[in-house]
Amino acid sequence: MNNIGDLAAAPRDFVEALGALRRAALRPEVGLAEIPAPANLAPYGVALSADVLEPAAQRAGSLHGPAAAFLRQPAEEQRELATGRFILLHDPAGSPVWDGTFRIVTYIRAELDADMGNDELVGTVAWTWLSDALHEHRAVYSNAGGTATRVLSESFGTLSNRPGTIDIELRASWTPATADVTAHLEAWADMVCAFAGLPPLPPGVTALPRRRLN
Repeated sequence: MNNIGDLAAAPRDFVEALGALRRAALRPEVGLAEIPAPANLAPYGVALSADVLEPAAQRAGSLHGPAAAFLRQPAEEQRELATGRFILLHDPAGSPVWDGTFRIVTYIRAELDADMGNDELVGTVAWTWLSDALHEHRAVYSNAGGTATRVLSESFGTLSNRPGTIDIELRASWTPATADVTAHLEAWADMVCAFAGLPPLPPGVTALPRRRLN
């Protein structure tokens, strides 16, 4: 956590929100870790990073229960399929931009195969996962907004033998209705898994085919 000083002096709502995050139950493919939160966005904040790992290479004995420790370290041989950031901000005075005292800011990135990466609707599909995942977990929220971006990477010169890649990035934020943000973290973690192409997905959602590395 960043900029909270002594946790005993933190606002009650923020402490409650931290407890709600620790209660989140995530899929075992998700490696979760705490990272420094932005210092200039709100008086209080906590940030988490998540990596979705190849299920077949999942380390024996990996965690399957609640994310109580905020730490799930991937084994070196595990292949990363998607990555993301989850930031919970809190301003006890409230924010007219947020329309509340909390704001969740997220980022997800995953590599796509060429066919899906060139599909003009891929951004729309990625954005619908936000509302679908939050609805599936019954997370109450408002003021959602975001941007879906396709990123084409090409290599030249001494790196010209590297194949081109297409990534999808989703940056989104929304205002949770209460400090009980357990469902919000669980929904977001499911979105990261969906970006990685891992089943099962919420009803009616189709996985984005991911690029297979040789």
